Parts: sequence; structure tokens; C-alpha cells
Amino acid sequence: MAAPVIHPAWERPPLGITEGYSIEITAKDVPALQAAAPAMPGDTPVAVTFLPGEAQPDRIAAAVAVRELGFEPMPHFSARRLVSAAEFEDYLGAVVERAQVRRCFVVAGDPPEPQGPFFDSMALIATGAFERNGIRAIGIGGHPEGHPVMSAAECWQVLETKVAEITARGMAPLVVTQFGFDPDAFLGWLAEARARGIETPIRIGVPGPAGIKRLIAFATRCGVGASASVLRKYGISLGNLLGSAGPDRLIDAFAAKLGDEHGRVRLHFYPFGGVGRTVEWIRDYERRHGLERQQ
Repeated sequence: MAAPVIHPAWERPPLGITEGYSIEITAKDVPALQAAAPAMPGDTPVAVTFLPGEAQPDRIAAAVAVRELGFEPMPHFSARRLVSAAEFEDYLGAVVERAQVRRCFVVAGDPPEPQGPFFDSMALIATGAFERNGIRAIGIGGHPEGHPVMSAAECWQVLETKVAEITARGMAPLVVTQFGFDPDAFLGWLAEARARGIETPIRIGVPGPAGIKRLIAFATRCGVGASASVLRKYGISLGNLLGSAGPDRLIDAFAAKLGDEHGRVRLHFYPFGGVGRTVEWIRDYERRHGLERQQ
């Protein structure tokens, strides 16, 4: 069964490294997204996260706002945070009906034990609810720098199993990686994924510009490698924690080194320093590199 084609034009290389980027927001970020919208390309995929403490109506309203702004909403589903099958089905049905959602992102979630009937993202996929509701694409996580509780071999096995299951259900798999600071780790992981026969589109997780302390705090929380040598590659000095840093060196490295062996790749921005600041950085990067005229 052929998987449906999803945005952007994955069958060709990007016209510039930032073309077809995606970004994510929380339910509280809607005003910031509305302010940044004029500077963003139409149909930009915008992920809506599933954070603890947020009310489901707020997540639904965020997905609706994304659609109304002309972007492509991609709500997250955190398996272990869903307290019941009814909550899962209600949320999915609501975003499909009210925001015309066609793609979703599934993740196990942070709690060590499930708060309801779903232990991991495969449990959500196995319900068949996504294809029943007309979902065309399912995003799953990738971990170029390893996973806190799984070995590298287990990570690859889980990823391959999810890709096969999503494809078998007639949907398009999409891998979105954790963010990181080391381009070499990402490039090596991408090459290995392709060598293993994983041909699905992959979005590389990129941290948006933010304060250095904030970036390191998120890295620690998410298990991302942030040694002094890796941070130096990114342009961060541990002797200056009061400043800010953007992903210029990281993006430059991807632009220079991504090749055919890495397959279909686009960027996904984690706006740790704010949605507006991240979008402004992207636009500035495009201007400085002459990418606006191409896109």
C-alpha cells in the first residue's frame, strides 16, 4: 500500500536548508504564533505539544488557531499522559473535526508509568484510531544521541517497527528527532538510518535561539549531549553562561554536509527562546544566505 504524500515536497532536495521547516508550540504560544505568522510560509507544519497541566480544550483551540492561520497543525499525543481511551478518542476526533488535522505526532511521554491504558506510542498506533479518523501521516521520535532508557540497538528496532506499522496502516511515517548541538552526531545517525533501509522523511531537531543557561537546562532535561567540546562546536562557551546562542553553526554544517546518502531531510525548530524569536532568526538567516529569493 502506497503511503500518502505529505508536505513539503519531499521528493526533491530543499531549495535552501530552511525550506519546509516545521516548528512547535504549546497551547500558551498561540498569541506568539499569531504575531509571527506573517513571517512564516503558508502551510508550515506546526506541532502542538502535549504538556502536563494543560487543559484539553486549550490544546484543541491551539490546533484550530494553527489551521486558521493557514498552517498545518500536528498535535502531539503523549501515550502515558492519556488517562483513558475515551480521552484519546475525544481529543483525536475534536482536532480532526475542528482543525482538519491530517497528521499527528505520537510519543510515549515522560511518566515512568502510564496514567491510563497506553504504555507507549505503539499502543496508540495499534488502536487503529488514527486511520479511522482519516489521519494521513504519523510522526515518531528519533534519537541521534541515544535514549535515556533504551540501548542504541533497541532504539533502532523500535523505530523500524513503528515505521513498518504506520506504513502497513496506510499512513505516511515521519521521523522527528530530538534536538541536539552536534551536527556530526546527526549526520552519522541519518546515514545509519538510511543504511538500515529507513527511507521515511526525517526532520532534524534544531534548538531555536535562546539563553545559554536555558539551552543547557533543556539539554539536561532531555538527555541531550552537552559536553564542553560539543557546545564549543555549537558556539557556546561554558565560561559565558549569561549570553544567548543561535543555531548558526549547526545549520551551516547541515547545509554544507547533507547529501544524497542522508535521504529526505528537513528541519524542525524547538523554540526554546520563544516562537517569535525563532521565526525572526530563520528569516534573518535566510536573508544573510540569499535564501529568501529562492523560496
